[in-house]
Amino acid sequence: MGQPVREYLLTLCVTAAVTYLLTGPVRKFAIAAGAMPEIRARDVHREPTPRLGGIAMFGGLCAGLLIASHLTNLSSVFETSHEPRALLSGAALIWVLGVLDDKWGVDALIKLGGQMIAAGVMVLQGLTILWIPVPGVGTVALTPIQGTLLTVALVVITINAVNFVDGLDGLASGMVCLAACAFFLYTYRLWYGYGVQQAAPATLFAVVLMGMCLGFLPHNMHPARIFMGDSGSMLIGLVLAAGAVSVTGQVDPDVLRAQVGGSREVVHAMVPVWIPLLLPLTIIALPVADLVLAIVRRTWAGQSPFAADRGHLHHRLLQIGHSHSRAVLIMYFWTALIAFGAVAYSVNSTSMWILVGVMVLSAVGLVLLLLPRFSPHAPHWAERLVPPRYRRTHRDAAGATDEAMERVAAEMEAQEAVAAQSVVTGPGGPEAPERPRHQDADHPEPVAAGLHGATAIGERARFADRRGAGLRR
Repeated sequence: MGQPVREYLLTLCVTAAVTYLLTGPVRKFAIAAGAMPEIRARDVHREPTPRLGGIAMFGGLCAGLLIASHLTNLSSVFETSHEPRALLSGAALIWVLGVLDDKWGVDALIKLGGQMIAAGVMVLQGLTILWIPVPGVGTVALTPIQGTLLTVALVVITINAVNFVDGLDGLASGMVCLAACAFFLYTYRLWYGYGVQQAAPATLFAVVLMGMCLGFLPHNMHPARIFMGDSGSMLIGLVLAAGAVSVTGQVDPDVLRAQVGGSREVVHAMVPVWIPLLLPLTIIALPVADLVLAIVRRTWAGQSPFAADRGHLHHRLLQIGHSHSRAVLIMYFWTALIAFGAVAYSVNSTSMWILVGVMVLSAVGLVLLLLPRFSPHAPHWAERLVPPRYRRTHRDAAGATDEAMERVAAEMEAQEAVAAQSVVTGPGGPEAPERPRHQDADHPEPVAAGLHGATAIGERARFADRRGAGLRR
């Protein structure tokens, strides 16, 4: 038991290290290649940021699979299964498509076709769904056409779900890392707990996926120095989908039945597998929900389902008042709750403590989600124990500052109107109105209360043209 864990840990560390070390040079290459698109209306960042982070992630994927193929226990995965080779082939195709999109832009329909081709390549090499466990019925075998269509649909849905959620710094990589960690716990239990050899490729895919995300995440946390782009988001989506396809359609129910019990018990034990098969809710619930809501929202508005907008879940978190970091952490929380809750349910579905724990954590998540909607204030005796933003005196000072700013702005507008009138009338025109007393040299303009030197607003004439002194305006 200890030897496989060490090999998995080594694979994880190598994948993360290679991804992390490659991201710096890839960032310089992206800047030199001009892979820094202009800021769009739906973007939340304020400065052009290089993309093509998927190049480093693909390098980490190759390094992880390479080191695993030379380890004692993990090498058997490459000897008994063609799934690692199928994954690498499909990942290479989707990665090239993503790089082209990050640099020059690719039409949405062409990307959809490329995703289907990548999924088809994996199916041709054996990474496909052969049967599905149905609750109350048992195992249902699929025809080759049915298996191919179901596999392609699952891969395309997962790729686009991850791609849609990649809208905030560190969001997609962190969410996929949490989902991969939960998926690893389940597949590792199938392999070494029940002796199901067919679960070995999915376990390896989950470890490599965790390493790719962990290695890229330090460069992508807010404020991000580089984005993964479509080359990275579609890549990690495909790897996650490949793991779900492998453990769902390749695990032999007869082998699991011999370890667990009857057919009904087998189906019950595979609950966290057939759920991500039908709709990957337990693994990437939030990205899939975001995908479905986006399609419905855009179709209802008469737009293309692939049209970009600012209606995603993370955009809504920002709109209701959450900061960038808090919105990302909230999405992390819900992803971990759903993914690890499903894994815990698969281990012991009869325990009421699991259900109670999930419900309590869900209530906590709802409170955190709606926190900006509340305006809490502390009583006078407890104001020293809470942050300044919850103190009445702090809010009163902030309100006074806002009122002072509004007064100064109104005075500036009045002064500009007076200046414009004097320019139009000229020296021979009507008598110019009397200059306000506070603008005279003997009566300097007072600074509004609550303003300091960095935010005080003075009249524009005070800032003379300094180009002659060699200063930039």
